[in-house]
Amino acid sequence: MFKRINIVPRWLIFCIDLIFCALALWFSYFLRFNFEASQIDINELSRNTLIFLGINCVVFFNVKTYAGIVRYTSAQDSFRILFSISVSNAFFVLCNLFLLSFNRPPIIPNVVVVITGLSSFVLLITYRVLVKYFFMYIKNMRLDKRRVIIYGAGETGVATKRQLDSNPSVNMSVIAFVDDDPRKKGKVVDSVKIYHTDDLQKIIELENIDDLILSSHRISRDRKNKAVDLCLDNQVKVLNVPPLRTWVNGTFKAAQIKNIKIEDLLERATIEIEENIIKEQVRGKRVLVTGAAGSIGSEIVRQLMKFEPQMIVLNDMAETALHELQLELQDNNLSNNFIAFIGDVRNKQRMQFMFETFKPHFVYHAAAYKHVPMMENNPSEAICTNVGGTKIISDLSVKYKVNKFVMVSTDKAVNPTNVMGASKRIAEIYVQSFSNYIDAQNVNAKNGSIIHTKFITTRFGNVLGSNGSVIPRFKEQIQKGGPITVTHPDITRYFMTIPEACRLVLEAGSMGKGGEIFIFDMGQSVKIVELAKKMIKLSGLIPNQDIKIEFTGLRPGEKLYEELLNNQENNLPTHHHKIMVAKVMVYNFEEVVKKVDTLIDTACYYKDKEVVKLMKKIVPEYKSNNSIYEELDNLEAEIAAV
Repeated sequence: MFKRINIVPRWLIFCIDLIFCALALWFSYFLRFNFEASQIDINELSRNTLIFLGINCVVFFNVKTYAGIVRYTSAQDSFRILFSISVSNAFFVLCNLFLLSFNRPPIIPNVVVVITGLSSFVLLITYRVLVKYFFMYIKNMRLDKRRVIIYGAGETGVATKRQLDSNPSVNMSVIAFVDDDPRKKGKVVDSVKIYHTDDLQKIIELENIDDLILSSHRISRDRKNKAVDLCLDNQVKVLNVPPLRTWVNGTFKAAQIKNIKIEDLLERATIEIEENIIKEQVRGKRVLVTGAAGSIGSEIVRQLMKFEPQMIVLNDMAETALHELQLELQDNNLSNNFIAFIGDVRNKQRMQFMFETFKPHFVYHAAAYKHVPMMENNPSEAICTNVGGTKIISDLSVKYKVNKFVMVSTDKAVNPTNVMGASKRIAEIYVQSFSNYIDAQNVNAKNGSIIHTKFITTRFGNVLGSNGSVIPRFKEQIQKGGPITVTHPDITRYFMTIPEACRLVLEAGSMGKGGEIFIFDMGQSVKIVELAKKMIKLSGLIPNQDIKIEFTGLRPGEKLYEELLNNQENNLPTHHHKIMVAKVMVYNFEEVVKKVDTLIDTACYYKDKEVVKLMKKIVPEYKSNNSIYEELDNLEAEIAAV
């Protein structure tokens, strides 16, 4: 019934405010004369009431105290009322001072003015609060309300609670706050008690909690995962409050509270990088990013924008994706100093035109084919792009005197079991041996012939949300009702967020002196089947009951687990605790060039079997797994045995 009560018109609120102000004035007169009505001059009271209401009409109209919706009264409304009352009372005090200076009696005694001001404020706020709590009580009378705990009793948590209370469409009742700060334990905010997070399980069990809302974004990954696991084990839904930067005018709407995503649980602490060093190197320079429309390339572009480069050349062969990136940069006003350049890194003439036109100082080479099963079926294409494209871009970088060439590689290049990983390892070998060759040439070169290009390689694992990542795939399968397909019950993978990976790429690029292969701290590997189960639970479903998990077997070339170093490699620390330098085998550049040229020429004729055979000669540790090319390994083993 009360839901049908319309918002009362503003003129009615205006009149009610004036009535309460009049009551406050009469109360002040009665208090002034000890409630002896006979001592009050009715004519004076009537005259002063009209004057008082006239002044308040003007003040209230200009301050707009009547504009707020009473049932949603906030602190801002309270300040508006306090200000208006202070202004009207100050007017009377000033008038009294003026009259007293001419030996004239005051309009209203100052004692009455002070009492009236205090009484008016109390009455105007009290009736608003009573109306607010009346509607809140009616709202909370619903028996089907979801019982909620808010994790985080800070400003965001309190704002979340008040937003839930004030929104009639939200069917939630806040039962408790939990917080990591022991100093807040036992305290009460808005009539809701604060508990320590150690008591979370007890509260969930005793209070029959339906939802947990994570309001704080300072919760450590371990604590967040522990709380979420506890909730999922007790069929409690986990929700997330949006980050502060997404709030509109400092506030958010209840509709912005969303289910927590698996990416939120896999995220790690923000990586601090030496932004000043990167800015010093990049500012005012021309930067080329190949594969700029991809998930890694586009994020590198976004992060480069804040370092104020003279120009960023966005190179990609994917027209639609590149166009979307261009629109994003324009819409977000990130920068206007970029050029979208359509071109295939395998097209030497097109790439040479690009270098000749823009003459970049820095190159971030992210263009590559990366899907393991597809490259297993198309090895020649993998070589043409991942090896041939890298060779073209690195050769042109030297020719056009690029300062630094930073290549984005993958952990699949370590002890590769597939074509994609092996192709990236060959690209690494070419870049690294080229760098060693340049260093050797520079030793005996004269100043005018010194080559200043530095080659740096970065190597990391899977990134969350990237094109073709397992997480978007699982989300689609859950939305369709399952099943979720996992290749093997024991398969594991490392995960990083895209921004984290790209920050490390920029940091490694800035610290590289040439010839290094930087590897990143990927944290703990994640079992994919457990990832699938958690994603199902986060969707409010039960694994293998609502959504089935099916094992399809390892795909061609797929490993059970990834590695960051092979058996002949180890690593050295750098000044950044998340970045290490891999100590790898040194190759002779002249020999590498001959082998790579032969490999690319063979790939041009699409002789896939011959291509893979040559790849295995260049990378002896490349052993095919679950692939048709395992026969080449077996043949090689038989020949060695003979």
